[in-house]
Amino acid sequence: MEVNWTIQKSDKEVVKKLSSDLGVNEIVAHLLVVRGITTYDMAKSFFRPQISDLHSPFLMKGMEEAIERIELAIKREEKILVYGDYDVDGTTSVAMIYSFLRRFTDKIGYYIPDRYDEGYGISFKAIDHAQTKEYSLIIALDCGIRAVKQVEYASNKEIDFIICDHHNPGVNIPRAISVLNPKQSDCEYPYKELSGCGVGFKLIQGLSEKRGIDFNEIGEYLDLLAVSIGADIVEMTGENRVLSYYGMRVINQSPRVGLKALIEKSGKQIPFTISDVVFGIAPRINAAGRIDHGKRAVQILIETNESKAKDFAEGIENYNKERKELDQNITREALEMIDDSKKSTVVYSSDWNKGVVGIVASRLIENYYKPTIVLSENDGNLTGSARSVKGFDLYDALLQCEHLLEKFGGHKYAAGLTLKKENLQSFIDEFENVVSRTITKDQLVAVIEVDLEIDIDEVDDKLYRIIKQFAPFGPKNRIPNFISKNVTDCGWGKKVGEDKTHLRLVLNTSTEKITSIGFRMADDFEKITNNKTFNICYSIDENTWNEKTSLQLRLKGIKSS
Repeated sequence: MEVNWTIQKSDKEVVKKLSSDLGVNEIVAHLLVVRGITTYDMAKSFFRPQISDLHSPFLMKGMEEAIERIELAIKREEKILVYGDYDVDGTTSVAMIYSFLRRFTDKIGYYIPDRYDEGYGISFKAIDHAQTKEYSLIIALDCGIRAVKQVEYASNKEIDFIICDHHNPGVNIPRAISVLNPKQSDCEYPYKELSGCGVGFKLIQGLSEKRGIDFNEIGEYLDLLAVSIGADIVEMTGENRVLSYYGMRVINQSPRVGLKALIEKSGKQIPFTISDVVFGIAPRINAAGRIDHGKRAVQILIETNESKAKDFAEGIENYNKERKELDQNITREALEMIDDSKKSTVVYSSDWNKGVVGIVASRLIENYYKPTIVLSENDGNLTGSARSVKGFDLYDALLQCEHLLEKFGGHKYAAGLTLKKENLQSFIDEFENVVSRTITKDQLVAVIEVDLEIDIDEVDDKLYRIIKQFAPFGPKNRIPNFISKNVTDCGWGKKVGEDKTHLRLVLNTSTEKITSIGFRMADDFEKITNNKTFNICYSIDENTWNEKTSLQLRLKGIKSS
């Protein structure tokens, strides 16, 4: 697959001044400038985020109404049902709100829809369940912004809704008691990129302020929030950066027992990074909803007994192992179905597990870089996940195919959808037409955004120590990528891994040798043999082996010089 390397440009004079003001070299100054950080004060705020940087929750439309309704429910001893999606953002949201409200009322329960029986979003089945169990208030988290009919259905049963969501609203907003979503056109909340759990946390913040509860008392929930921010791949800017910065502190210093048990199962050591959350914790939380039921994830996240948490973690680990096997098998089948002549991919099998189609869609893009949808069958309908490529608005493309869909929702780069089986071919044709008409040639080529070209000799421990302070990383603040040209392997380069699909190099520098690892890059082996010079794209990392830690380059690409 073709991959382009694009180097970020910066104003040299701004870089020089910032370098002088901060007392750092121009490499570091450039890394800051390309992230929009151009002054001393901005750099101070970036490196040392403060809780005081958070916005007032009462700037969010509907906050007063939401708090008033919750307080009324607590006073009247009404039954409150906390409802959330079955993915990481949804289950962390439910665990957080449920745990917080349980401090003030025992008339509370939670509900996670069944991925296979109910699908994404608010289900009519859940509302019927709420009526049967005499719940009069439902707090929906990470979903609900497009649930117009469901909220009306609940209202007719005298069940009120508070919706906390971060997905793009539709034309009509549900007539709930309150809708908290900063992406509403008439919501003046300054920061629009919160996760679903982030919106839920603002509700907790608002309730706490009304009750005179100090922020430090709700800081214990920031570990859940950091997991949601990392897993949902929202922008690592503004409030998300502040909340994840302090959330990672909680994870590394005093995580709740459920997260601690999952960390132990991941095999990774404290200190944890956002990347460790994304690849170590998030897949395990997701595995519960993919293989069994999302409520298993909530169970472990609200558990306070360490022994029980470990038992839950063991069960989830088994789900994760099963998920990995399904993922590999379905990916292999799906790759054989792809039509390389098209500008989009839509693949379907009735035999595929619905729980892993999102993962498979991402895997397919790694091989065929174009908007991709993977569908499976459920109760006579086709449901699936869609993933996009950089710059292409997937949500808008699906919106143009809305007449062929039963429902859909999501973001620019990821979405879920449901359609009738008889509409499959029409949808494939229409989606391909929309993509072909709107996607640009450049968007069909994978791009690695590179911060700067540097000499390999400029890579050292000091540079890495400063880069670590750029964390937490994520969209709009990714781990810095570099290019170094005309490097050589010392002769120790080899293919590694069980199936020999990875590449390990030991690069020459003027002072020492630097080990480099390229995952799934074994095909580049011939480029580095026989003292050939080559160019590399990489990020700087470190590796611990036999209790010794040293610098390591994480290779992103290799090109012949």
